[in-house]
Amino acid sequence: MTRHYLDWNATTPVRPEARAAMIEAMDLAGNPSSVHTEGRAARMLLERSREQLAAALGAEGADIVFTSGTTEAATMVLAGRGIRCAAVEHSAVKVWCDPVLPVDGEGIVTVDDPARASLQLANNETGVIQDLPQGLDSSDLTQAFGKIPFAFNWLGVTAGFVSAHKLGGPKGVGALILKKGTDMPALIRGGGQEQGRRAGTENLVGIAGFAAAASAAQKELEAGLWDEVAARRDALEARLLDIAPTARIAGKNARRLPNTTCILTSGWKGETQVMQMDLAGFAVSAGSACSSGKIRASGALQAMGFSDGEAQSAIRISISPAVGRDEVNRFADAWESAYSRWRDRNGQAGRLAAGRTRDDRDHRS
Repeated sequence: MTRHYLDWNATTPVRPEARAAMIEAMDLAGNPSSVHTEGRAARMLLERSREQLAAALGAEGADIVFTSGTTEAATMVLAGRGIRCAAVEHSAVKVWCDPVLPVDGEGIVTVDDPARASLQLANNETGVIQDLPQGLDSSDLTQAFGKIPFAFNWLGVTAGFVSAHKLGGPKGVGALILKKGTDMPALIRGGGQEQGRRAGTENLVGIAGFAAAASAAQKELEAGLWDEVAARRDALEARLLDIAPTARIAGKNARRLPNTTCILTSGWKGETQVMQMDLAGFAVSAGSACSSGKIRASGALQAMGFSDGEAQSAIRISISPAVGRDEVNRFADAWESAYSRWRDRNGQAGRLAAGRTRDDRDHRS
């Protein structure tokens, strides 16, 4: 069976550009902190990668600290500071914040005190894009990076978090972006690496892959490939709603990432749909990959006003420029087949329940 990967918000395949950069980095024997020739060669690659990433992020002049991913970067900034956020945030942010900021039915968050708040640029489950207020303490840029154009230096935030594996880089590497001169005590201590902000020998191979992936992603954006993705996403949603008119698209009337569809079909468990689609050859998810395996309603969807039952019926389809129209149509065909089976079973169960009620009534009379 041919497999079709439609879960690009969870993680992405490694790009050829990233793979090539990583293989080249593997041939460097030196430690970037060493002063000999081999060490200087490694340092040169590290700093060149930092400049590449800064250019892709629009963060020239900002401080970029390489980490193991967004989770570590968010922890470095948020732990123990009493920052506020909304319940739509990824758990890597929400675990350190007070999730009290109000969310409307389209997933838009209201921030009254930006200096004490963290707000994602785009949501991983719904794709809803936020308008970030100037002076914001921090922002999770992970899902937006590589999918929509933005420049860190224009966002007006003090700190941002990104991960490589969301845009074609390797897993296990990310970055914290800080406005120049921001004071940030080290979370991991024991060495002077990363301007003294993150001890430990840098993951040079992963960092090289991250930088190459970020540059390639920026070229895709500039070429307009994500506009084509948005058109395929819109066609998919129209088809799904034609199949299931009572289904709902989370955040449909808000600005969203061009690749993300979160559809709720009340009564039809999202986990069941994921398994049925997997058997049909399609990889989709029932929410954030970091919470997969936990059968619970999405906190982000509940914050938007969906009931527990509705939230549990959600699945997320997330595509990319590598996913063509034919692949999207094949998914819609498979989903329609599974939906028809569920609808027929659901209707039959309702008719049987109605028959039992009539029998009971007749028996009592």
